[in-house]
Amino acid sequence: MKRRKLDFIFSIGGGLTAVLLLVLGLVLTSQANFAKDYVRDQLLLQKITFTPAAGLSAEEKSATCIVTNAGKALTTGKQAECYANNYIGLHVKDINGGKTYSESSGEARDLQAKADEATKSDPTSPTTLALVGEAKASAGKVDALFKGETLRGLLLTTYGFSIFGERAGQAALVLYLVAAILAIASIAGLIHAFGTSTEELVLPEVPHQKVLADA
Repeated sequence: MKRRKLDFIFSIGGGLTAVLLLVLGLVLTSQANFAKDYVRDQLLLQKITFTPAAGLSAEEKSATCIVTNAGKALTTGKQAECYANNYIGLHVKDINGGKTYSESSGEARDLQAKADEATKSDPTSPTTLALVGEAKASAGKVDALFKGETLRGLLLTTYGFSIFGERAGQAALVLYLVAAILAIASIAGLIHAFGTSTEELVLPEVPHQKVLADA
């Protein structure tokens, strides 16, 4: 095959591949921007603000990200992760001795059943009144845990969505870099092709092969 023809083939192929990678990079960049904007807009709607530094407890101050974001509005996925794990997560553990919503819900149902049974038997006895009080307190803890764990889960989901956007942006940068390298290589190939003789072969004919061919 002639050298110029091969140069043209590789240059055109490389150029088309570069264009394809560029298009894919633009698509990923668009998705990354969408994820970033969507996360910011949705978090702004919640109007969550980190507690100012002066109002932080000793436990809260142990989390670097809480101190760093003190007093700031929650607008990014990384902030959402920090708030979910180091603020909500911290306070949720204090509601019922570290027990989860699922564990506390079971306890609350048992207490309510005992309170209902005691109320039927003797509604005015001190034991019954104590059970009713415990059942109400337990139900309040369950409600607080449900709200806290739900918000925490939603914020962590938002964080996960933002990470997908970040990864898309990083992948786009890689595609842009590869596309640029291919484009430069394609241009160099075209320059080389125009500077090559139209008769030059990729593998020049070896003399003994010519002799054999003539024979």
